[in-house]
Amino acid sequence: MADLAHEVWPALPTRPLVLVPVGSTEQHGPHLPLDTDSVIARAVADHASRLLPGEVLVAPTLSYGASGEHAHFPGTVSIGHEALSTVLVELVRSLSLWAGQVVFVNGHGGNAATLDRAVAQLRAEGHEVAWTGCGVPGGDAHAGRTETSLMLHLAPRSVRLDAAVAGDTRPIAALMPDLVAHGVRAVSPSGVLGDPAGASAAEGRRLLDRMVARTVRRICGDTVDGQGRLVEPSFRGSEA
Repeated sequence: MADLAHEVWPALPTRPLVLVPVGSTEQHGPHLPLDTDSVIARAVADHASRLLPGEVLVAPTLSYGASGEHAHFPGTVSIGHEALSTVLVELVRSLSLWAGQVVFVNGHGGNAATLDRAVAQLRAEGHEVAWTGCGVPGGDAHAGRTETSLMLHLAPRSVRLDAAVAGDTRPIAALMPDLVAHGVRAVSPSGVLGDPAGASAAEGRRLLDRMVARTVRRICGDTVDGQGRLVEPSFRGSEA
């Protein structure tokens, strides 16, 4: 793996694959840091880059996303869907001048609709670009056991377990109408959607391994849906 930000231009390989981690700066309850999504996306991209064949670079993390649903919590910084779409499009147009393929590795669910739109536009323009998410089947929605375990593994000094509380534990599908209409704070005053209880660094390590394996499998399979999402090679639909 090569970290693009620390390279010099003559040392760059010809037409490499470039992974671009996409995260957010938003509240993650009273116990997780604002950069949680960015930390996870970066870790998945870094680990995946070491397992992928060929020349792979990891670009600097895009740490601002579409986080309007968290706007009622201090610390959240959202650039919105339109600005995020513009950034994604211009990043790929620039990278495509020298990169062979670009894959966005997304750590924030709120970015998904914008990634769908921007990547579909870019593919229509002829760019070699796709995106994949960092979710795991069965994971909770936000700042619960899943993300708490991942952060205990990746950045344990940033986790304040003594402040952790349970939030609304309904599945994300059940929460979505209220989240869209009223934002996270109306659903969960703590900002947690899930329950951090039982989280551990060991579980976080296992979850990260699953995320990385899934990301590598998707990139190697190079199967995309209509929005440019990388999916399992045998899958015939859309998933995050």
